[in-house]
Amino acid sequence: MKHSSRRRVKPAGAAPGTVVYIGEARSEPVHISHIQYDSQAASAPKTVAASEVRRPSDVSGVSWFTIDGVHDTAALQVIGDNYSLHPLVLEDIANTRQRPKIEDFDDYIFVAMKMITYNGEVRKLRAEHVSIIFGKGYVLAFLEDEGDVFEPVRQRVNAGKGRIRKLGADYLAYALMDAVVDNYFTVLESLGEEIEALEEEVVQSPSSSTLAHVHRLKRELIFLRRAVWPMRETVNSLLRDESDLVTAETRVFLRDLYDHTVHVIDTVETLRDIVGGMLEVYLSSVSNKLNQVMKVLTVMSSIFIPLTFVVGVYGMNFQYMPELQWRYGYPVVMGGLAIVAVVLLVIFKRRDWL
Repeated sequence: MKHSSRRRVKPAGAAPGTVVYIGEARSEPVHISHIQYDSQAASAPKTVAASEVRRPSDVSGVSWFTIDGVHDTAALQVIGDNYSLHPLVLEDIANTRQRPKIEDFDDYIFVAMKMITYNGEVRKLRAEHVSIIFGKGYVLAFLEDEGDVFEPVRQRVNAGKGRIRKLGADYLAYALMDAVVDNYFTVLESLGEEIEALEEEVVQSPSSSTLAHVHRLKRELIFLRRAVWPMRETVNSLLRDESDLVTAETRVFLRDLYDHTVHVIDTVETLRDIVGGMLEVYLSSVSNKLNQVMKVLTVMSSIFIPLTFVVGVYGMNFQYMPELQWRYGYPVVMGGLAIVAVVLLVIFKRRDWL
């Protein structure tokens, strides 16, 4: 998880619909990419200004804008005015803490979701706020910064293969959502490999760092669950929505997206159970290790008890102890002590105490 102490927050008492950026402090300029396509051709991605993000005059094709950077509220306001977006929608776009949701505004549909990425080098999850707005002939995709999981969709649009250029903006919105959900599986695969390696460590050589690793994974999965769990209701609401903006053909694919979302949630819950069980395994392993140490110490103490008794008897220094003047007293006593120790070791071994 990526945390930052420098986060902008909405002022207390601000009016609803006030567009305030809530998230990590950023200063880089907003980058806006535009792709126009129809069933015959697709334009190459080109960079445009916020003032150029306008409703298409011809809705026979699809106009796709990708806005990288929601920290520039002035640019958001310009785009909102051009598309007549509700102030609450702009507020949700600028709020990177917004949980996944969907809202139907008759002439457009707003979808908020989380794009999850996994950094294998530092073993951290990062959630990026993604907002998708689609209407007749256009799709707006808002992201926190540059870099996304939409490149396969761009390649399909450019290649013109499949049905993506034959269908409308609703199918493109589905394709973007599907790309985000598919990336969840990639993240879960990476976490699954890390958990598998940790399982062996917990069983074979648990240490204090192992416990810290287990707790970190537990926090990461809770973080992932919070980002993914609302997606089921979001996709289901879009599937049940009777809006004319979603065609019957696209709803078939939304059902498949819903199944994928449920699969992701089930996998997250399974991994959470596995990591939760690791904690019990770790405690059991540490307890068994301690028991083995105590077992060895107990056996050693049991062996030295009779030896200590004999040595204690000869250490009383009475004047008339017969063995004190005997020439072979010392080697006989030492040999007897050795024999007692060996006999005890044999007894413990036969009873599987060693």
